[in-house]
Amino acid sequence: MKKDLDDVISEIRNHLSLLANEQTKMSGERFFKEKVVLYGVKTGLVQNMAKNYLNELKTLSKTEIFALCEELWKSGVMEEAFIACNWSNALSKKYEPNDFSVFENWVNKYISNWATCDTFCNHSMGSFISKYLQYINNLKHWAKSDNRWVKRASAVTFIIPARKGFFLKDIFELADILLLDKDDMVQKGYGWMLKAASQAFPKEVFDFVCERKAFMPRTALRYAIEKLPAEWKAIAMKK
Repeated sequence: MKKDLDDVISEIRNHLSLLANEQTKMSGERFFKEKVVLYGVKTGLVQNMAKNYLNELKTLSKTEIFALCEELWKSGVMEEAFIACNWSNALSKKYEPNDFSVFENWVNKYISNWATCDTFCNHSMGSFISKYLQYINNLKHWAKSDNRWVKRASAVTFIIPARKGFFLKDIFELADILLLDKDDMVQKGYGWMLKAASQAFPKEVFDFVCERKAFMPRTALRYAIEKLPAEWKAIAMKK
């Protein structure tokens, strides 16, 4: 027998409230410049919750699970967003092209800090674009957004594929779009993307950075070269 979806959400929220810890909440808030809403539940406990609840909901369709994710995202509470991220990623084998519009809506409407941006985009979005390459160009449009988190999302979606040696041409194109962005969260995002790509293509990333080091923001540059050999880093950092 299927659970009522509203009951599932209420049950999750009650469970999170019971696990909430004020010290954990205060500790978590210190990681963010912007205001975030937290119960104060440790990440490991949230991950276990997500896994256990999803196991109970295995009779639900992907559409129903995504509807639950939407409700969790809507709350604006970090732990609920993490559960939504866990669930959407767990369904990656069932992704279809039209799921892009669902994911894009979540990025535009609900992501408001680096933690939810990176958790969702590293995994769910990264898995999606690895399966449906035609949507990579949509991410280049994200990179031109007025929303700092949408711009960061465009870059951090590539982190895991980049480590595997995929999409280098697109990664460089995206980095060029974001290159002069003044937002430190965007700079760190595309710098991280380049660092991930350097694990498979160190010389190519080194050359890319050196060609742009005169005007590339130092924050992005430092992130990009972090995994490169020390002597290369010294050359890249030299003004």
